[in-house]
Amino acid sequence: MGLLSAPWSLLPSGTFLSMLALFFTVFALLYDFMKRRRSWSRFPPGPTSLPFLGNILQTNFKNLPKYVTQLRKKYGDVFSLQFCWTNVVIMSGFESVKEGLITKSDDTSDRPHFLTLQKHGFKENSSGVVLARYGQSWRDVRRFSLSTLRDFGLGKKSLAERVTEEAGFLCSAFKSKDGRPFNPHLMINNAVSNVICSIIFGDRFEYDDKSFRKVLKLFEDIIGSGTDVLLQLANVIPVLVHVPGVGQKLFRAQENLFDFLRGIIAEHKASWDPNLKRDFIDAFLEEVEKVKGDPQSSFSELNLLVTVSDMFSAGTETTSTTLRYGLLYMMLYPDIQRRVQEEIDRVIGSERKPTMDDRANMPYTNAVIHEIQRYSDILPLSVPHMTSRDTEVNGFFIPKGTTLMFNMTSVLKDESIWARPYQFYPEHFLDDDGQFIKREAFLPFSAGRRVCLGEQLARMELFLFFTTFLQQFTFFIPRDQPRPKEENLPGAIISPKPYQLCAEVR
Repeated sequence: MGLLSAPWSLLPSGTFLSMLALFFTVFALLYDFMKRRRSWSRFPPGPTSLPFLGNILQTNFKNLPKYVTQLRKKYGDVFSLQFCWTNVVIMSGFESVKEGLITKSDDTSDRPHFLTLQKHGFKENSSGVVLARYGQSWRDVRRFSLSTLRDFGLGKKSLAERVTEEAGFLCSAFKSKDGRPFNPHLMINNAVSNVICSIIFGDRFEYDDKSFRKVLKLFEDIIGSGTDVLLQLANVIPVLVHVPGVGQKLFRAQENLFDFLRGIIAEHKASWDPNLKRDFIDAFLEEVEKVKGDPQSSFSELNLLVTVSDMFSAGTETTSTTLRYGLLYMMLYPDIQRRVQEEIDRVIGSERKPTMDDRANMPYTNAVIHEIQRYSDILPLSVPHMTSRDTEVNGFFIPKGTTLMFNMTSVLKDESIWARPYQFYPEHFLDDDGQFIKREAFLPFSAGRRVCLGEQLARMELFLFFTTFLQQFTFFIPRDQPRPKEENLPGAIISPKPYQLCAEVR
């Protein structure tokens, strides 16, 4: 022992500590290099990354879609980034996105680790229908959710009538403004949310319900947090959530939302009757009762909480945001608004309420609604995927466990497909005879195994709400206000900047 320690004892203490620090620095750098090195051939190119941090510091999380567009110009349709030791591959352009989402769907439909799930105690393989890992549990809950939605009217006249009724309530709220300028944001949010609430909770909420408005605000806060750099760092360095104050800052809104949903679920449990299925929560509680005692089952009260949260958020924010863009565009493009109204008057008239059967006879209105979705592009990067096994896309090798991001903006505004990709142009969805045409590159609901669960409901709501609006009102810019700019607020869902409009009864 003395012989081994003797050489070190001859060194001054400061020199020994410096050598020790140098040793650990070299060791850490070598470990980082081995952890992050891309030894796979044909892995997508990307910008040079820093030790330990990768590309985190150079990534513009506040406007990630713009940053992705810039990198695409340099590295092509398939390129990579590195966030600490997490490899991320971004796919752009219709052909690459189509291959990644549809052709290779079996390989690319997994989800990466989400810190939100871990923080709230959800198991990644049994956590709702949006963020759950790709596997049997996810398939079971998704299949059950679709079946239950159909049981409560999805695709049937009964649900369409419920949407039409809610559109009537919303129009009454618009009329109460007596032509004065107002911001339609909260009213539209509440109305759209009421449709999914009637299915999930068996009830709707009045537009002046302050407690429910707070809940809708929580959703907006959660969505807005998608651009938070601290959250992005915490997702790849989970230990950060244990820093005092960090976890509370990141998850306060999510926890408050879960508290609201727990209260509703508790009320359902207290009054639950196995012979009476009132809504989605009752149906899920019935499944929980059937598999009681089976620890491997996907149906648990914890999974009910996150599934309800998924459906509540997916059934509210995207459709509401699209409708807000729709009213904004009608103000900005009055000639298009006038043509829609002419078609409504010709096909439906002013007295009868719109129905889904009318859509087949209203090609221009249908084209305008599709163009609102294409042009607004509210989910520019969709929800991240992850490869469940080694695969290839566009000639590049992508190993198992790689996070995938799909640049949907590059599809909805692909210059090789759309005649005027950066203009609001409903003719994108009309043929030379003015008839509606489907476009393969129209993917606002994503595609493949993870296609939006609520696509059918969203399409119904967009048509019925939008036609009801324009049947009853003409929307215009308040006379004492400047023309609103087509500017967006950043977030996981892109939304229009707040605006006011006037609704004149026709």
